[in-house]
Amino acid sequence: MTESAANAGTRGDAANSESQSESHAFQADVARLLHLMVHSIYSDRDIFIRELISNGADACEKLRYLSLQMPDLLGEDTQFRVEVTLDKDARTITVADNGIGMDRADLVSALGTIASSGTRAFLDKLEKPKTETEDREIDDGGTSAAQLIGQFGIGFYSAFMVADRVDVFTRKAGETQAWHWSSDGLGAYTIESVAEDQAPKHGARVVLHVKDDSTDYLETYRIERIIKEHSGAIQIPIELRDKPDAEPNRLTEGGALWAKSKSEIKPEDYTDFYRGFAHQFDEPALVAHWRAEGRHEYTVLAFVPGSRPLDLFDPARKGKSRLYVRRVLISDESDLLPGWLRFFRVLVDSNDLPLNVSREMIQLSPVFATIKKAVANRLVQELVKLSETDAEKFNSIWDNFGAVIKEGLYEDPERRDQLFKLARFTTSTHQDGKRSLADYVKDLKTNQTAIFYVTGDDVKQLSSGPQLEGFRARGIEVLLLSDPVDAFWVTTALGFDGKPFKSITQGSADLKNIALLDGSEAKSTEPDSPQTAALIAFMKQTLGDSIEDVRVSDRLTESPACLIAPDSGPDRRLERILAEHGKLGAMSKAILEINPTHPLIDVLKKRLQDDGDKGFVEDAVWLIHDEAKLIDGEKVGDMSAFAGRLFRMMTLAGAGERTEKSA
Repeated sequence: MTESAANAGTRGDAANSESQSESHAFQADVARLLHLMVHSIYSDRDIFIRELISNGADACEKLRYLSLQMPDLLGEDTQFRVEVTLDKDARTITVADNGIGMDRADLVSALGTIASSGTRAFLDKLEKPKTETEDREIDDGGTSAAQLIGQFGIGFYSAFMVADRVDVFTRKAGETQAWHWSSDGLGAYTIESVAEDQAPKHGARVVLHVKDDSTDYLETYRIERIIKEHSGAIQIPIELRDKPDAEPNRLTEGGALWAKSKSEIKPEDYTDFYRGFAHQFDEPALVAHWRAEGRHEYTVLAFVPGSRPLDLFDPARKGKSRLYVRRVLISDESDLLPGWLRFFRVLVDSNDLPLNVSREMIQLSPVFATIKKAVANRLVQELVKLSETDAEKFNSIWDNFGAVIKEGLYEDPERRDQLFKLARFTTSTHQDGKRSLADYVKDLKTNQTAIFYVTGDDVKQLSSGPQLEGFRARGIEVLLLSDPVDAFWVTTALGFDGKPFKSITQGSADLKNIALLDGSEAKSTEPDSPQTAALIAFMKQTLGDSIEDVRVSDRLTESPACLIAPDSGPDRRLERILAEHGKLGAMSKAILEINPTHPLIDVLKKRLQDDGDKGFVEDAVWLIHDEAKLIDGEKVGDMSAFAGRLFRMMTLAGAGERTEKSA
């Protein structure tokens, strides 16, 4: 072989070696990984007690399930429970259960292997296809093994957030050997066998040696509050001892109110639960309790408070909704309801929702979106049903929360038809605020083709506005909309029962086809004389760019003039709201409508024609315009000019009165 060939062969071998694929396992600093997991995954240190209690409850459920096949596993200790014991002197918190317990192999796989869940393994085993010898029904008392909580295998390690050492004493049901597992959470652990009297007959005892910065968890009131808030609904009873030799105080009875049948629950039970849940001291105005079954299963318990909560109009617009997964509290600020239903106090408990690793929040998923939509739909249905069956009770709800429900008319077009059934209004003919749209449409006047409304800040001011005069003269009912959201929804809603919504302060009133109550002939919108036409021309010239137009009105019967918005564009009330929030560059110019038969207009027509006193007429025109703005709740552009004109008019009036007396 030549040297060049040898070199080529060597290069070929090297190339083949470099091209071969090798498989390597990830390397991990276990101590660092455990530290990051404990201190990064959980945002709330209180969670540790929930996780340990959940583990104990799971252990009890596993044993209960297995004991249906093997009753001897229970022995004499048949009353399942989780017991929490505080010891201030020893600075320990002990969480004990009389569940399935663990043997050495379980300790290694469950506690010695991060993210290895015994519950998940248990469920996987149950879900395996049954053999002929396993194929038999088990009466589990109506409780599925799917109600077991653990699924990630990391909850136990949350104990290291508050403890610098954790000891576990345990014995597996049906076995005699007891074990002791211990770790400081820094990456290593020990397992040793112990005497039988150092461990429960079956179950586990977890002892937390509390850190210096976590001794507040040794206070009875704090642990009791955390247990009731986070684990109060777990189906295994929970007991608390404030010191090792104290009698146990049973905090929970191992049941959730919402999990019971409605026939088993008394009204006072709902009220007691509501007061603790909603932090209210009144009686609930509405209780809704149901269980959804089918594609997704979940239970809902909802209340409408009997009075307005103090935070009802908080800018955050968040409701008070609690979300449970298999009776364990996941969030008390879950985004379960749209903002316009925030007055409801709602609890949802589901087995189907996917959780993140820390079990502190719900993962965004189609399941969660489906539940949210279904719950909102059902709550609206409950309100509609109440409005049809108990008007008095519903009216009390509307008085407290109607302004919030109307936000849904703008934000939730899909449910608008349902919300229209709920909406109640104050109108020009019904001042009690209980008027429905169905009642309004039923009482429409002959030839009336629209639902008329006016928006503003105050019902009293709206009911006395000049724009209402022509409608009142015809007996036409007008919705008086004084809530800020009214200016928004009414412009986006197509109408109700085929009748569009129409503002009485925008565009032409078009009332000529609706008869006056006194039987008189309706006024024309054209100038009734050359004098009127001349005055209108003078007013347009005087006001100039301040207005869009001046025209004769068919909506005025008592006042000399009013301002209205043009036919196109937003209503003047909506324009003001948008301008106040910087959402509008400049407001559109208004139209000034005049009543040609009003005495003041007659005086101006006469003065303009007879003596050409344009200075007097000009001042009067500006005062009429500015007073129309003030009546509409707007500011006068030039207050100095307004005051000057007013003083000149008063001076002229005084001079005229002296002249008459002297004559």
